[in-house]
Amino acid sequence: MGNPGFRYKRTRHNIGFLVIDHLKKTNEYSAPVKRRNYTFSKTVLGERNVILAKPLTYMNGSGEAVVELAQQFKIPNRNLLVILDDFNLSFGKLRARSKGSDGGHNGLASVIHELGSSNFSRLRVGIGKGNLVDTVEFVLSKFNRKEKKELPGLIDLAADACLHFVAEGISQTMNQFN
Repeated sequence: MGNPGFRYKRTRHNIGFLVIDHLKKTNEYSAPVKRRNYTFSKTVLGERNVILAKPLTYMNGSGEAVVELAQQFKIPNRNLLVILDDFNLSFGKLRARSKGSDGGHNGLASVIHELGSSNFSRLRVGIGKGNLVDTVEFVLSKFNRKEKKELPGLIDLAADACLHFVAEGISQTMNQFN
């Protein structure tokens, strides 16, 4: 998940988009195709069809894009993996889950609401709290100098977790990356 547009491109809230972009660079995916609420690219990894998608809605409306994608491609919830930022996790930490609450994340709340279920996999990518004064201001801000140095490694790790999810499923991904 993330926010569309140049203004948000390298912000903490867009870590999901950064992971998607990295996956596209390191694997061969089709050219992006635009739909009403999202863009997507496809590939085959092993014997599995994989679709990488980015909502064109803002974060708080991400559920509309996820539902539209799932319906178009007939993707069951068990095959969805939502990638999102989490300021309750230290910068650089990952937490994969097969289901759960939104944890106060409005984008995830939107997905849960629109799907009518919290039974789908998610990969939370820790962005830390920093000197959290205003949550919105923090998540929409750019990474600091130290974080920028560590960001490539974090994005690599999160991309590896996504590929592990495709190959092994959420339980093994949780065991390996949590």
